[in-house]
Amino acid sequence: MTLDTFFQAKSIAVIGASREPGKIGHTIVKNLVSGGYTGKIYPVNPNATDILGRKCYPSLSAVQEPVELAVICVPAAIIFPVVKNVIKKKVNAVIVITSGFKEIGNHRDEMKLARMFKKAKIPCIGPNCLGVFDAHTKLDTLFLPIERLKRPQAGTISFISQSGALGSAMLDLAAAAGLGFAKFVSYGNAADVNENHLLDYLDADEQTRVICLYIEGLADGKEFMRVARKVRKPVVVIKGGHSAQGSKAALSHTGSIAGESGIYSGAFKQTGLIEVDDLEDMFGIAHVFEKLAVTPRGKRVQIITNGGGHGIVTTDAVAANHLLFAELSANSNQVLKKNLPAICSIANPLDIVGDATAERFILAVSTCLKDPKVDALVVNILPQTPTVDHDKAAQALQKMNITKPVVLVTTGGEFAARVTRKYEAIGLPVYQYPSQAVKALAAYVSRSIA
Repeated sequence: MTLDTFFQAKSIAVIGASREPGKIGHTIVKNLVSGGYTGKIYPVNPNATDILGRKCYPSLSAVQEPVELAVICVPAAIIFPVVKNVIKKKVNAVIVITSGFKEIGNHRDEMKLARMFKKAKIPCIGPNCLGVFDAHTKLDTLFLPIERLKRPQAGTISFISQSGALGSAMLDLAAAAGLGFAKFVSYGNAADVNENHLLDYLDADEQTRVICLYIEGLADGKEFMRVARKVRKPVVVIKGGHSAQGSKAALSHTGSIAGESGIYSGAFKQTGLIEVDDLEDMFGIAHVFEKLAVTPRGKRVQIITNGGGHGIVTTDAVAANHLLFAELSANSNQVLKKNLPAICSIANPLDIVGDATAERFILAVSTCLKDPKVDALVVNILPQTPTVDHDKAAQALQKMNITKPVVLVTTGGEFAARVTRKYEAIGLPVYQYPSQAVKALAAYVSRSIA
């Protein structure tokens, strides 16, 4: 099974396209037209001649040119004649947005849908899904309007989600934070293409560096274990339906039987997947893998801070995440004592106090990076202090030969957000809170030295 068409199709038919704003079929066409997709778009609706300036066709068979990808968003009650036309057209791939299948107990029609596409050897994503978004090709079948859900810039994070809503929230967060996405797939009920196919595909995808995964259940547990074991890229996973109530909700959402959470957690550990509980942790951990490409030698962490309280909170986080505290070498101690004010605490945390300048930060960071007894750094830069020139600090960090994992923390509001963007722009992962930074660093270090 090849999945390339879902992300690289040069022609798309939207079956169920609509002239009415707010309708799913209208939004999909609008997003393709206005979102930068450069392929051919064929709206299909027997009751329209033109949609958003594009010629509309009464049926798929009326389209004379080849169609690579068909997006179906007609009601479930009339879907099978549409499916027959799609198969007859010999499209390369299909996305079924339509709901009303096993998530409401309609297993018979979903099985029929799956049989039809499998017999025709046409891969199908869905039903009951949002479909796909590719930030590089701008192929976008999401029925969420761009003005309400800003798409993230092109990058290296890919997200597979059984839930369209949870996945779209992740996209929105990524866009707001300036993170880059490669591909997003909402696969819904997984009548045909499932998480195993998608994991395998993204592991080979050159544009993807880290994979995020939200699942409620598995199509084939043994196959999942096989695929997960051979995946080389970091995979951050949320398993929905841990509680009895959550399992019940999963059944009514995508028709998934959630299963025992302990079994899933054990499977994730065996295969090296990184399990998290919520979007915040998924977002944070994906961020560190997106930004960093250096390999740590161990778990010894040095904390640098210009605020004592932040240093203490970071210390607690390092201990809670089972990392080790670095002990600076005699040479590092000597360099720091000679060049830092006497009021600074040369320990771990290394507290360069509230009047720290950019030069003081750079001295601390460069000294710790050179120290063979330090494996990684957590740097708290309180942006509110007036003495730090963040442009100067960012420029100096960019010129450094950073061969160890470095994560930054800039806690605060609007000004802190501007400071964050300066350090993100030079390729460093920056977090709002110390706990987020340390948890992400721990995941990165643990996977790198496992």
